[in-house]
Amino acid sequence: MEPEVWRARAEEHRRRVEEWTAPYLARKARRESHPVEDFLFVYYDHRPAWLRRWHPGAGVVLKGASGFGRSYLDTPEGAVLDTAALMDRRGSSVEWIARLLAATASRPAYLGCFGLHEWAMVYRAAEVRHDAWPLRLGDEEIAEVVEQRGVRCGHFDAFRFFTPEARPLNVLQPTRERQRELEQPGCLHANMDLYKWAYKLSPLVGSELVADCFALARDIREVDMRASPYDLSALGHRPIRIETPEGRAEYAAEQRGFAERARPYRQLLLDACERLLSDARRP
Repeated sequence: MEPEVWRARAEEHRRRVEEWTAPYLARKARRESHPVEDFLFVYYDHRPAWLRRWHPGAGVVLKGASGFGRSYLDTPEGAVLDTAALMDRRGSSVEWIARLLAATASRPAYLGCFGLHEWAMVYRAAEVRHDAWPLRLGDEEIAEVVEQRGVRCGHFDAFRFFTPEARPLNVLQPTRERQRELEQPGCLHANMDLYKWAYKLSPLVGSELVADCFALARDIREVDMRASPYDLSALGHRPIRIETPEGRAEYAAEQRGFAERARPYRQLLLDACERLLSDARRP
């Protein structure tokens, strides 16, 4: 990659990511929080500085570059990622991610959960996670929705935040060991997690793909919280009232759209994993 090309791409990536990281860091300095915009930085263990750092991905020689960073080799042509050394350390992780992505992609999208995982997290709870924001419904009304609609959540990292009273109401009982068995492409959390798999594969995959997955996860989080029992109208987020037939239809339509948006990113990550694994097996 010619110097003018990779420098321009690196700068464009930095500008794009800065629009997300700068407001978060400013709120953090003021000791403020935002239940939608801050989630990806708090829940996932990828620092803003790491998200801003641009990488071209495996197999790309950055012409004219030297000392580009840890995990890079300097060659007469320029800097290149030391893919072999990274795969020695991360090969098992890459294989695990590939198997999960392939399993998820192999299933049809299920669109009947209606975001009730967030409701199950406050079901008959003494305290709520986002206590700075009011609930749209009273405790008994929330309980009635959960009990009448039922919960069908197959994502372990959502299920583990359910209240003890809500867990037996879930049709599925996901565990970390069953993750590959249960995840499906209609799940908002499975699609949000594409950001996690992308940054865990970084710098073996390009930073533009990591940022694309971040942007998708950010949009998903907004819908996730709009469909929750929290009232975030003061932040400009109109609720999706999944307690009504119209709200459930709206939520399912959003799910379908996210499943379509996520499909190419999941495939790009899977393709990258398979290439890396194939190259690592060569003598």
